[in-house]
Parts: sequence; C-alpha cells; structure tokens
Amino acid sequence: MSWLLNLYETYESNLDRVGKVEKKNNDQEYTLLPISHTTQTAHIEVTVTESGEFFTAEVIDKSDGNTLIPCTEDSASRAGSKVAPYPLHDKLSYVAGDFTAYGDVVKKEDPFQAYIEQLEDWATSPYAHPHVKSIYKYLSKRRLIQDLVKEGKLALDAESHLIGKWDKKYMTMYPEKPEIFSSLTGEQESAFIRFTVYSSDKPLEKVWKNTEMYESFIQFYSHKLGDKKLCYVTGEMLPSTDKHANKIRNAADKAKLISSNDTSGFTYRGRFSDSKEVASISYEVSQKAHNALKWLINRQGKIIDNRVFLVWTNDLQRVPAPEEDTFDLDFTPTAAIQIESFTNKPLAAELAKALEGYKNRLADSKSNVNLLILDSATTGRMAVLYYRNMDKELYFNRLIEWHSTCVWLHRYRKNQDGEYPQFLGAPATKDIAFAAYGSKANDKVVKGLMERMLPCIVDGRAIPTDIIKSAIHRASNPVSMEKWEWEKTLSIACALVNKEEGYKVALDKENDDRSYLFGRLLAVADILERRALGKDETRATNAIRYMNSFAQHPERTWKVIQASLQPYQARLGVKGYDLSKLMDEILSTFKYEDFNDKPLSGKYLLGLSSQRHDYFQGKKKNESSIDESIQEEM
Repeated sequence: MSWLLNLYETYESNLDRVGKVEKKNNDQEYTLLPISHTTQTAHIEVTVTESGEFFTAEVIDKSDGNTLIPCTEDSASRAGSKVAPYPLHDKLSYVAGDFTAYGDVVKKEDPFQAYIEQLEDWATSPYAHPHVKSIYKYLSKRRLIQDLVKEGKLALDAESHLIGKWDKKYMTMYPEKPEIFSSLTGEQESAFIRFTVYSSDKPLEKVWKNTEMYESFIQFYSHKLGDKKLCYVTGEMLPSTDKHANKIRNAADKAKLISSNDTSGFTYRGRFSDSKEVASISYEVSQKAHNALKWLINRQGKIIDNRVFLVWTNDLQRVPAPEEDTFDLDFTPTAAIQIESFTNKPLAAELAKALEGYKNRLADSKSNVNLLILDSATTGRMAVLYYRNMDKELYFNRLIEWHSTCVWLHRYRKNQDGEYPQFLGAPATKDIAFAAYGSKANDKVVKGLMERMLPCIVDGRAIPTDIIKSAIHRASNPVSMEKWEWEKTLSIACALVNKEEGYKVALDKENDDRSYLFGRLLAVADILERRALGKDETRATNAIRYMNSFAQHPERTWKVIQASLQPYQARLGVKGYDLSKLMDEILSTFKYEDFNDKPLSGKYLLGLSSQRHDYFQGKKKNESSIDESIQEEM
C-alpha cells in the first residue's frame, strides 16, 4: 500500500495544480484531474443558452477533443452493454432524448432515462451550478438530434435514420462527406457530446474547464458515497470503493491496478468470502492516487511498449532518473579527470558536486524518492513490477556509485548544436539494451533489460552476466554493423566490463593482464594498417575483420594479422616506426605462458579502446593530415 500512500500524498502536495492544463513537448494537453473526474475524447460540442435553448454546435477537431468530464464509480468502469451514464457529457445514445425517433432500438434499459434522472438529481441539488441547470433544462426537451441534424452536424439516410458508418452510396444525398465522419471512427450513435453554456453578458467559459463546476459535482457526489470503512492506506474511517480507475497510461487504457470483479471460479481460493476482506481502500484515496499517477506519467514518465518507468518525489522536486546516462546530468568533468586520471574516486567526487544542486533543492524536503515500474499482461489487468521508496541521500549515493564505476569515454550523444561531444560516465539503460541486442531490438526486449538493470543501479547489484557477454560478443563483431554503431557498442561494452573490473579508462601501461595486452596489440595493428591505407580507403582493416576470431583464438589469429601487416609496414617505412616500436613493447610485456590461444575476456576491449585513445591523444600536437583522417575514422 505504500505506493498508493505516496501517490495520495503527491496529490495532496499539489492541490494548486488540480484542473490546470499543462502541455507535453508534442503540445498534447494533460492535467491533474479533480477527484470524481476523468477524460474523454469528444466529437461534437453543443452550446446552449442560460435559459436552456439550443444556441449552436460544432464538430470538434481531433486535436481539441480531449475533455475533462465528471464521472461516477459506475460510469468510470462501464463496459459493453452495461448502462452507466456519465453525469454531464456523454455519448449521443445517452444524452439524446429523441434517439429512438431516428431509428435506433432502445435496449432493455433506456440509457437516456438513466442519464436524465441522474442529471436531474444533480441539477436540483443544493450543490448545482447554474450551467448544470441550463444544460438539464435543454436536454429535458428531448430534441438534441433534431437540432444537430438541422445544424448539419449529424447525417440521416433516406428513411430519416442516423447513418451508421459513411458509405459512398450516400453521395447522392450528401455531395460532400459530412464533417462528423472525419472526426469519428465509429458510427454516429457513438459520438461523444460535450456541452457548454453561452451568456450574452459574460465571456464564454468552457464548462469542462470551469473549476466551480468541478467543485459542484465533487460536493454533490460525495454525499452519494457508501458507508465508511477502514481505509488500509490512510488508516482512517472513510467511504470505501471497490471500483477503481483505468486509463492510467492513456485515454484508451482499460487495464486496472486494483480490481475485484471476478466473483466466480477460484477468485479467493477459500481464504476470503468478500473482496473487501483482502483490502479496503477509500474512494477519495483511490481517486487521488490514480489521478496523481496519471498526471506523473504524462509529466515525467517513460513508456516503452506500454511499460511505465516512473521516478518522482512527493513534492515534485526534479531528480535524475536511474535509466539516464551521465550526459543527461549535464556533467562536465575537469580536464584532469577527463584526460589524465580517469579513476573512480576523483570521478565520484566530481559527480557528487554535479548532483549537489539536486540535493540542495531536496534539503528541506521530507519526501523520499519513489521508483515505480508498471505493465499489463492483459488488456484488463496491470501490475506493479517494481517499487522502491528510497531515502534521497541513499538514492543519490547509489547514482554517484553507478556513474563513477560503470564508466567509459563515449561519443554518441548529440548536443544542442548538433555536435557529438565526448562524455565520461555511464550509458543509459536503453543504450545498453541496443549495445547488447542490436539497434533493431524491439521494445519488448528493451523494456525487459531496463527493468533488469534498475536493481543494479539503485540496489548496487551486479550486472547480469548474460547482458555483459552479449555486449562483448557484439563489440567483437564490428563487420556486422556500421562504424558509428560499432563505436557506440564498443564504448558501452567497455563500461559494462569496467563496472566489474574497476580499471582506469586511461591506458594502463603497467597492466600485464593477457586479455588487456592482446587488446592493445589489436589496436596498434588497426592504427598501423589504417595509416598505410590512407584517408581515401574506407575498407575495414585486417585487425577489424579478424576481431571476432582474435577474441576466440588470439595467438593463432595474431600470426595471421601480423603477417598481413608486413606490406603496410614496408609501405610506411620510417613513418610507421613508432607503431612498430609500440607493438614490440607490448609483446615484450607478455609473460611467456600468457601468449596462448585461450579465449580472451572482455578486458581485451578495454585494452583496445584505451590504447586507441592514448595514441591519438599523444599525437594531437604533432599530427600529419593523414593522421587526422585516421583519428576521425577512429
């Protein structure tokens, strides 16, 4: 229940945002919903006068259809043929009193009768807003479809029945396709109608954006709730509910986090006689927690293949998410860290300074950091896959540890200027998925890896071995991918290996590990051949082509690579002396028994990457133009 409690407290901490429309980067609107309210996509907007007369109507553009509407427990969870009207705005079959006059058969229970009785109850209550009374007065006349047809917003066939779906056979009656069929995907009877009220002496205010209307229905409906029971979330005696919200991830989402509507079979398996014996949750807590969750997902959640990854504090202070890379932290290490040391301890100190701004904003906050993962296996049920409520100090310490240990030098993120700067740190979990399984990995694979990586970051667990091995395997096959993708895969694989090994990112010339030394050899062979080929030749070097084989049989493959290097060494002459000398130095570092055909560990990638970076850093001040072209290639 702690995740529900924290969502409830988040709602309570942000009451000033209730009903205020916000926009995402794609201009899609969302809001922190008032309790007893939900959202629907409306197709027709009907305006009535204060005296309850029809004024005008218009078909709503798809981009403007999202509408905040009041709802009851029953209407929020209605499905199929069940009659459960929304209190004010609803489908045509509910709000039109003349629905049967246009050829549609009424079901066993009349939707309009249920709707108008419920609306009358609100309109005649002491909590009724004048707009509700105006809309009720108009709809009681039972002429909505008649007015919409006259206004040209609904279309009838030759028998004066509502046209279902548009068909070319109606072109004889309507030269142009009626506008409603461009806004609506189903039949006209499923068109959702929203209402507003026109006043000649007041500026037009949309009913669904009127905060007084929200309060009017909340006060009215609160007196309709059931008996008070113990709420397991707050520990207070409050009106309870067994019907909880859906539409958590989007307006079409039918999955619920809390549901108990299965009353047959092995639902309770003999343990309980009633669902409320399992857990009792108050209506207010359920509404506020679910509305806060919807709002947070829209505001800052990440959704991959319908799996939600959400990080938040109850007072909405910005905290970096664990799935982000170091680049997203706006972290720029000092030159000493970046070029010379690359060790974890000073890097951790630098990261701590970079995160100090976040921590200072949270200093006076009592709220912890919440991490939540949601997903659904079926269309009707959703589950909490992962939840942690962490002390903010511990959370930041875990982030610092991750970003200073799973670290390498990367160059695949684009900045605001369209450039690809180098950054030192940890890769994003989404990029780890692409490094391990390829850039074409589907969302199902990506979301699974992101979930598995989360405990590695926030709980300090070891990275699963299969992920590291997969990344190493792909980094060892550069010919299977484009150069940019291989460079990205290589740096991420190095970061994963380094998390386990704790090496410096800078070249360690004292390291005599055989895998590390073989990796250095491969780097030198690649640089030498690339220099000899020149800037106009783009084919892969022998070192790159034989890389996979080299990782499995280093001694045997090195003989092949070394033999292929001889013509290039001869072509370079004295220009290649420095590289030939470096190769000899590395070979002399090997212990006699280590130069064998045993497969290499992932540390050979560290040696390869560090050697390449060290060589070009050393040559920066005195490079020939061809060396510059080589570095650009690397």
